[in-house]
Amino acid sequence: MGEKITKVFNPAETLNEIENKFEMFQILNEKGEVVNPDALPDLSDDELVELMTRMVYTRILDQRSISLNRQGRLGFYAPTAGQEASQLASHFALEKDDWILPGYRDVPQIVWHGLPLWKAFLFSRGHFVGNQIPEGVNVVPPQIIIGAQYVQTAGVALGLKKRGSKTVAITYTGDGGSSQGDFYEGINFAGAQKTPAIFIVQNNQYAISTPREVQTAAKTIAQKGIAAGIPSTLVDGMDALAVYVATKDARDRAVRGEGPSLIETMCYRYGPHTMSGDDPTRYRTSDIDNEWAAKDPIVRFRIFLEGKGLWNEQKETEVIERAKEEIKEAIKKADETPKQKVTDLISNMFEELPHNLKEQYEIYKAKESK
Repeated sequence: MGEKITKVFNPAETLNEIENKFEMFQILNEKGEVVNPDALPDLSDDELVELMTRMVYTRILDQRSISLNRQGRLGFYAPTAGQEASQLASHFALEKDDWILPGYRDVPQIVWHGLPLWKAFLFSRGHFVGNQIPEGVNVVPPQIIIGAQYVQTAGVALGLKKRGSKTVAITYTGDGGSSQGDFYEGINFAGAQKTPAIFIVQNNQYAISTPREVQTAAKTIAQKGIAAGIPSTLVDGMDALAVYVATKDARDRAVRGEGPSLIETMCYRYGPHTMSGDDPTRYRTSDIDNEWAAKDPIVRFRIFLEGKGLWNEQKETEVIERAKEEIKEAIKKADETPKQKVTDLISNMFEELPHNLKEQYEIYKAKESK
């Protein structure tokens, strides 16, 4: 019976066929060589240099943020080194009026979208001013709840569609976030409503200490978008050009009214999950770290630009020095911001305070006035 049935009814083979269709999209290989010339994006020399500038700047921002965290001058911080291409090349494909709903590791995108760096530092400290987004900067504060931004993005994108806006809402999560219920609810709703949303899963291989292969039996995370009826792509997340092209394509289709997309970027976080006690040496080997270090997004993009005569050591040094100076100024401004008080927390919670909080407000107000 078994052999006869499998000729006309073989769901296992159907799964295998679908999974094997997800080949990783790449333009630059690990040596910075163009391996897919037909897919090269139409970016000017100035745009290519600007993208590299942002990647180098963000690597320095990550290094300084880790140092500031260890000094006790920042609060919660999730390292970003290794994910610059995934984060910044995807953002580079957006327009100013697009909306970003970030996860907690996605501070670089919202900074480059217009959030002042000093406010990003205050967000890390848990200060309410860090969540006060300037007018015209279309971002929301980073989401701490794993995957919750996916549902929110589906809703924001629906609003954009109803307004007839030619803009998109984009969000990010990690491979661990794709195991959350909000992930499935978000992509399913967006697919059903055909909203202009871009869902990016930055597959950095580990959800804290849990490896991707333990998260799901699926061969790729990208294939999960197919169940929601939305176009889905697997991209080399260490290749800035490939990430840019995939995101630009998703945005173009979204503003044409063709609905959402899911993009899985294969990347790696060099540091710990967060600076709150995670030790990656307990679950990652040096061999794995070295394997991914050889795929570094900045190194391969540097080689590509140097080959075109667009980048050199002097330019990179200038970017590094500018980053250090601007970071120094931003943390100084954050330090000068009046410290958050308990009465700030209470008064910011409700427009009209309930009776019990009115009492507490007066108690703390009296303490703070001494």
